[in-house]
Amino acid sequence: MAHRQAGRKTERDRSRRVLSQNFLTDPSAVDRFARAARTGPEDLVLEVGAGRGQLTRALAVRSGWVLAYEVDPQLVTELTAACAQLPNVTCRHADFLTARVPQEPFAVAGNIPWALTARVVDWCLRAPRMTSATLLTQLEYARKRTGDFGRWSQLTVLTWPNFHWRLAGRIPRGAFRPVPRVDAGILRLERRPVPLLPNDDLPDYRAMVELGFGGVGGSLYASLRRRHPQRRLDAAFRAGRLDTTTPVGHVWPEQWLALFRLLRR
Repeated sequence: MAHRQAGRKTERDRSRRVLSQNFLTDPSAVDRFARAARTGPEDLVLEVGAGRGQLTRALAVRSGWVLAYEVDPQLVTELTAACAQLPNVTCRHADFLTARVPQEPFAVAGNIPWALTARVVDWCLRAPRMTSATLLTQLEYARKRTGDFGRWSQLTVLTWPNFHWRLAGRIPRGAFRPVPRVDAGILRLERRPVPLLPNDDLPDYRAMVELGFGGVGGSLYASLRRRHPQRRLDAAFRAGRLDTTTPVGHVWPEQWLALFRLLRR
């Protein structure tokens, strides 16, 4: 009997690790997240990893329609029961990553499986009609993507002309059950109504960013020197008020855009 109980515990733990099932249960944290999502009465919201519906109910109060995705069959039953009285919620037993991308504008929100953070973010960035994504991620990931460590990641810089990345809050680990090892961050990703660069310039801008993060000498200047004449590069760095020894990760997204425009002239 004791052996079977240990086996059941091991199976449940394995399932939780795979699905990253840490449920946000603290009411004040649920409310903070729902407010950070900034959804309105006309908005369509796709919820990632709806779980037992704690966030679903809070999002439904503020949104026009919620499509709640949950891949775990046991949780779908609880989710459906929790949202049975909410006419503007549709529960879907499906993997969000395989979801059909809506043709109309929509927002994404959710306490996402942390093991799938990169894939969920990539899905959001590729969805042409997505207006915003509000995601609960590991705090370190949210800080890394939003420059909160004083450094900027390549993904953030690459997508900055079209998306604004922001850390919209922090949620302590004690607000979750089971309690994870680290705190969470509310990552807010917003599509810009007007891109900071024309679409025709984006391929060249992305090529410059990829070159800059190429790792030559650790500085942006050293990496860009491979493709640009020194005199022109020196002038651009002076105009952008950038030191030539600045590590690539310390260059702000706005400075990348300024350099791009200066070097394109």
